[in-house]
Amino acid sequence: MIERAGVVGDVHCEDRRLASALAFLARAGVDCLLAVGDYADGRGDLDRCVELLAGAGALGVLGNHDRWLLDGTMRDLAHASTAPALREDTRRWLRAQPKTRRLESAAGPLLLCHGLGEEDMAQLRPDHYGSALDANASLQAILQAGDVRVVVGGHTHQRMARRIGEVWFINAGTLHRDYGAGFLLLDLAGRVAQFYDLLDEEEIVAAERCELA
Repeated sequence: MIERAGVVGDVHCEDRRLASALAFLARAGVDCLLAVGDYADGRGDLDRCVELLAGAGALGVLGNHDRWLLDGTMRDLAHASTAPALREDTRRWLRAQPKTRRLESAAGPLLLCHGLGEEDMAQLRPDHYGSALDANASLQAILQAGDVRVVVGGHTHQRMARRIGEVWFINAGTLHRDYGAGFLLLDLAGRVAQFYDLLDEEEIVAAERCELA
């Protein structure tokens, strides 16, 4: 049963920012670390990112960039990671990550994913309303199934804590240096999402706080 989780969004090889976030979350006394994928493709050290996550016992899922890396596709992207350059334990850890995880939390059943459910390219953004929600097949499938109360995902690099129907959709944002790096402390027992800014590789400042009422 997860009560107090640390959540890191799309990592994109940002090993130094990841190390700072994990150290902060450990001091904050989280009982679980959740990682939403897209560990690959960035300017830092993917081997070290995976070493840090594995060492922290993170529960992770695979993102679209990680899938592309393992498939050897989309490797013409800027700052693309390449599988042959990685340590074997890094490749093994990535291959072991599922598309989704279903977990029990103090706020009810929790779905951990990258996009929305099994679709790692599906998006839910803070400014999606009306027809954008109605036409979102992956979102509607989650809502109609009615078997989760919290969805923790990523992909968009945009922070979000919003309730749609009976489900809270949470996005910690990203550690990517070009997209306003940060992370999340998700108090599922207290029903609070506290976001943090990583202003550089070490300076951490409390940002938005959302009551999950």
